[in-house]
Amino acid sequence: MPLLRAFAAVALMIAALPAGAGGVETSAGPMQITPVATGFDQPWGLAFLPDGRFLVTERDARRLWLLDGDGGQARHLAPAIAIGNQGGLLDVMVPHDFAETRQLWLTYTIEPGVGRAPVLARARLSADDARLEDVKVVFVGAVMPGGRHFGSRVVEAPDGSIFLTLGDRGTGPGGLHAQWPEHPEGKVMHFTADGLPADTPAGAFPGMYSLGHRNPQGAAIGPDGALWLVEHGPQGGDEVNRVEKGRNYGWPVITWGEEYGGGAIGEGPVKEGMEQPLHYWVPSIAPSGMLFYSGALVPEWKGDIFTGSLNSDFISRLDPDTPADKGFAEERIAAAETARVRAVAEAPDGSIWFLSVIDGAVYRLAP
Repeated sequence: MPLLRAFAAVALMIAALPAGAGGVETSAGPMQITPVATGFDQPWGLAFLPDGRFLVTERDARRLWLLDGDGGQARHLAPAIAIGNQGGLLDVMVPHDFAETRQLWLTYTIEPGVGRAPVLARARLSADDARLEDVKVVFVGAVMPGGRHFGSRVVEAPDGSIFLTLGDRGTGPGGLHAQWPEHPEGKVMHFTADGLPADTPAGAFPGMYSLGHRNPQGAAIGPDGALWLVEHGPQGGDEVNRVEKGRNYGWPVITWGEEYGGGAIGEGPVKEGMEQPLHYWVPSIAPSGMLFYSGALVPEWKGDIFTGSLNSDFISRLDPDTPADKGFAEERIAAAETARVRAVAEAPDGSIWFLSVIDGAVYRLAP
């Protein structure tokens, strides 16, 4: 889409913003939910630039938007890429040195032949903010039929290295690709800041960090400096995992979920040598996006985990300091605007922003 047409589309999008703000009661008191921008087609990724502007990816429309902090002006940046089912333009991440390098990281899918493959790439935002330049593909996963379970969240570690989550591509429980170290499906991958595979266990796919994941659609660095994930289970058994190098997180050998329609999967929920989730959901909430909150505007929530729900229309807040039946104590923040929440992120001012798939909108949650 030419840039002038993109600006026209954005003008319509911004004009369609709902009036005013909604409210929701929470454990920390009343919060306001304010619309920032709407009109997006399957919004998937959300990230902030250091100056308060933000980026939104549209999965199916294959567009990356750069918007002012109030949503008032936008630019279309991304080239067209392959789409289909759960594929398309997925995550976007802004590294810590963006102000110096203007570099961004993106995940998306391609269709090089029969089948699709997940891709991790980096690119530079042009000096005039109008386009992506010097796009470099860092990783291409296996080309496989079907369009499910790409994972595809990208996170920067404290040392500047890069983590990429990869789903099992629908190979389990009938297949065990997530358990095969030499295959990338169902893995967390680890790359240097230059995009090279980081240290890898012997015999594993270059860059493999951990294995046994089903479909991690949320990832964040915790206050402890470790990588944490939220993962889709089958029917039940969504998980929160703290990921360590070389560890096996079990799928599809162990799970707290079951087959769709009923029936056991694998060997049950526990097996020696495989990691247990720190929290799990039965029934499933289809978690997507992940945030460890700083406490900047709401001190009571400092260090808590936020994730969206794609099937139950709420934002889940987990308190890692409070044990509960299935892991951590949970609060469910539900309002008209929290329908199919795909991503959550903390803005520079400490407010919590989220993407609603149903509304095609970006919302701001704050006191």
